[in-house]
Amino acid sequence: MNIALIGYGKMGQIIERVAHDRNHEIVLIIDENNRNEIGVEDLRQADVAIDFSTPDSVLANIDLCFEAKVPVVVGTTGWYDKVDEIRATCLAGNNSLLYGSNFSVGVNIFFYINRLLAKAMQPYKQYDVQVEEIHHTQKLDAPSGTAISIAEGIIENNEEKKSWINNIVGEEGEVIPKKDELLIESLRLEDVPGTHTVLYSSEVDQIEFKHTAHSRSGFALGAVIAAEWLQHKNGFFNVKEMFNFDL
Repeated sequence: MNIALIGYGKMGQIIERVAHDRNHEIVLIIDENNRNEIGVEDLRQADVAIDFSTPDSVLANIDLCFEAKVPVVVGTTGWYDKVDEIRATCLAGNNSLLYGSNFSVGVNIFFYINRLLAKAMQPYKQYDVQVEEIHHTQKLDAPSGTAISIAEGIIENNEEKKSWINNIVGEEGEVIPKKDELLIESLRLEDVPGTHTVLYSSEVDQIEFKHTAHSRSGFALGAVIAAEWLQHKNGFFNVKEMFNFDL
């Protein structure tokens, strides 16, 4: 499979290595240094594109892939307020896009169990729930897309929580959530690939459900698996459709 990498930071470089290990070829690399020089014909040499760029550039990158009729896996977060608009454009043009806040196999298992845990905890009103996430200082968005996905999985299965609210640890003005708000606490530390914890706390005990990434390799492997899955498909997909643990 011929792959175009859009974004060539740390994640892009690890994806390149994983793709080579799985006998794929990187035929095009697009980053901030050459983005304005890349046209539709350049991109068409790829069977699929993988985007780990920036929230500021991802929408333009998606448009380029749609124009080139190249399926695109989008690992960049920070654009989900435009999901409905991009879905409509994708389907109207008979294009292919798969997006997700996290492509790691372990994290997607975590997402699934998180929803089951939220259902199990629903009758026990003495427990309050919150999400904590820790990432490296280079991460541009807070909360992380993964933390938002975790929070949404809880809200879908919790009658009390209607929305989430973010508190960035270390910034002035601590955020105090209302009773119907799910708190996501974000912390940025050096060299942390990603740690996410769901906490259910009561007066008598606390339940912690946690995923810790040891490196970015799991994210990269999942992204390449997603590209393999998306090839030859048409439509607008979320990564949970690829894993499909509900079957």
